[in-house]
Amino acid sequence: MSTVTHQNAPTQSVEAGGISYAYRRFGVSGGVPLLMLQHFRGNLDNWDPALTDGLAASREVILVDYAGVGSSTGTPAGTIAEMARQIIAFTEALDLPQIDLLGFSIGGFVAQDIALVRPRLVRRLVLAGTGPMGAPGMHAWRSDIESHARATVNDGDDLLYIFFAHSETSQAKGREFLGRFLARTKDRDEATGIAVRDAQYDAIISWGIPDYSALQRLTGIGMPTLVIQGDNDLMIPTKGSYTLAGLIPDAQIHIYPDAAHAFLFQYPDDVAKDVNEFLG
Repeated sequence: MSTVTHQNAPTQSVEAGGISYAYRRFGVSGGVPLLMLQHFRGNLDNWDPALTDGLAASREVILVDYAGVGSSTGTPAGTIAEMARQIIAFTEALDLPQIDLLGFSIGGFVAQDIALVRPRLVRRLVLAGTGPMGAPGMHAWRSDIESHARATVNDGDDLLYIFFAHSETSQAKGREFLGRFLARTKDRDEATGIAVRDAQYDAIISWGIPDYSALQRLTGIGMPTLVIQGDNDLMIPTKGSYTLAGLIPDAQIHIYPDAAHAFLFQYPDDVAKDVNEFLG
């Protein structure tokens, strides 16, 4: 029997609240599964197979498209709170009593909300390349990052500019990533469109409106939390990770060198090892 990996895991669907959620599920079953929430405009195929397969070597991994994203039906949510409610409904439809949760970028915003409104659902939390609601530097992106991120179609040059540090070494790792995430040729997910871009950008802007009182929400995250980020994130300021780690009561932090937003695609083996050790 062939091994199920990121590259050949079938795309499945489950209905919740009138929405059909597309997802893939693979890895070592039997324990608490790891649900992974994707970045801005990202779908099932925007994950790095080297990362997801590295994680799946130790546990079951579940990838999911938000409502209206990729192969999921419905309308893209325009707020983080709505996205969180939809993902909670997805876990209920799969009858998952408990999960570990990894949120990357906007997925980290959603993961924070889930951890706060459904704390018994989440055993352990991983916040990757993300930041806290209302914190300084969270209200919109740099103009150059925004122009690449909001391009009508994101091409490889856009991803290299947004996701990887502007150093020779990081850009070289970025080109390796582009080859890996494009390697799956069968049953690829639907590309995201303008409606997803605009709805998710609205959600990001609303999340980032300066509000120091919102930072107190973080003290309500009670599960063990791992905060990870690149040392020079051009999209979400790295200093926000220190705020997360400082205010979440049971948090630890790891910062990866010579890396920007997609540090977890630049160092997939290291990140998979670190996350698996934390979850284990």
